[in-house]
Amino acid sequence: MQQYAMLAADVAAVAVLVGLFLSRHRRRELVVAYLGINVAVLAVTATLATSTVGAGLGLGLFGVLSIIRLRSHELAHHEIAYYFAALAIGLICGLTTTPTVLHGVLLAGVLGALWLGDHPRVAPPVQQQDLLLDRAMTEGAALTAHLEQLLGTEVLAVTVRRTDLVNDTTLVEVRHRPSSSGTVPDPLPRVGGRR
Repeated sequence: MQQYAMLAADVAAVAVLVGLFLSRHRRRELVVAYLGINVAVLAVTATLATSTVGAGLGLGLFGVLSIIRLRSHELAHHEIAYYFAALAIGLICGLTTTPTVLHGVLLAGVLGALWLGDHPRVAPPVQQQDLLLDRAMTEGAALTAHLEQLLGTEVLAVTVRRTDLVNDTTLVEVRHRPSSSGTVPDPLPRVGGRR
């Protein structure tokens, strides 16, 4: 019966996690990943906790899990944080056969850390884009000023990936803060009349 209490705690915690992620980032395609990893980890750890299999095998399985690299789109740091929170919730609830106050505190701590760390007032939204400019720019301050005018936002960091003096282009990675008006710049801004 106590095992069912931890299963219910897992369901409630992962529902809060997914709700928090959706309300802040609105990326429905990652919900299945968070739910899937949580349920899978919960199932494996609950099975290992009640079987005679040694803890070494269980840790080995999670070692293998940790080296798997996702081959789809690159995940942002906040998405990875939610991913590992889903893992942690599954581990806490799956390895526990007798719920205690400590387990409740740990679950609340994981969710509270995400709520606070991902809060827009603590971490204002920042966008990252790769832009190919139709001019070769080698001077940092002029490049930053040009990008701020082009994007209409505050540029926080610029990394020049390639400057082609023959074709007169510059490939840059730009981190910028969206404007306070709430409008998001076009992800493929027009540069020199071309897209």
